Amino acid sequence: QDKVRQGLDALQRAAAMVAQLELFSDNEELEEIASADLKFMLLPALLGALTLKQVDLSRRREHLESAREHFMRFLKLCKNYGLGSFQLPAGTSGEEEGGSASAPREPAQPNLLAMAVSRATKIERYKQKKELENKLASMSSSIESGTADEDQIREFYILQIQKWISTSLEEIESIDQELVILRSRDAARQGPGGLRGPSRPARTLVRPFILTRDAAQARVFGAGYPGLPTMTVDDWYEQRRRQGIVSTAQRISAGFGEPAHPPCPSPPAGSSDEELQKQETEEEQDDEEALRKSREWDDWKDTHPRGYGNRHNMG
Repeated sequence: QDKVRQGLDALQRAAAMVAQLELFSDNEELEEIASADLKFMLLPALLGALTLKQVDLSRRREHLESAREHFMRFLKLCKNYGLGSFQLPAGTSGEEEGGSASAPREPAQPNLLAMAVSRATKIERYKQKKELENKLASMSSSIESGTADEDQIREFYILQIQKWISTSLEEIESIDQELVILRSRDAARQGPGGLRGPSRPARTLVRPFILTRDAAQARVFGAGYPGLPTMTVDDWYEQRRRQGIVSTAQRISAGFGEPAHPPCPSPPAGSSDEELQKQETEEEQDDEEALRKSREWDDWKDTHPRGYGNRHNMG
């Protein structure tokens, strides 16, 4: 950056001296300029190139606009002397949008024809730049050694100017694209919401609701999900046992232990001792029969594997 600043200072002093000497005028032709003075036409282009090499981000937009002005000054000077066939870019970056020549802005909708023409122009410009660089490389040795005559020196500087015309057009296109981004960023920062964007509207509070037609239906059918249990499994077995549906042996075989405080069964009213004894005998017989069938089934499964006797799906 120190070298860039030193180069900018030297170029600005040279440009000031060229302006005092009035080496170039709008009323002159290219043949009227001395061959040794042609190189001073490159001063605005070199100023623009060095201005772009500054890396101070806080002043990036200022540097871009200054570099664009230098390149435009160089292109206008070349246009006045008929050096190269090109079209000047529209507007300058420092002018306001309300002026006669406003700064270039992005089109609202892409024009396919204009995009195709721009692409063809860039390709042709690239080919010409490569040809100029090859010619300059072949002539640079004789120019540096001092053996070239005046015609060769004049042709060498004219080729240099034409090469920098192509470079300036490319740099202006790049500057315009970057300026659009920087302007959008600055506009977003200056907005009321800053970079955060528009504030979201406050959310309205939603009252709780139930998935039923009305409150009466909710009271009848519940809230739409199972309620809490009203009794334990032991209480349920105890209730069934009192009703005479299951016995204590079935309760134990189902995996539940005996109740902690088994209530004393109360015989139904009007029943005799013989009926109670007969009922207990039937329950014991049912338990023994169920136990016997379960043991026989376990013994049969020990000797018969799963799928024994199934021949329907075998090939």
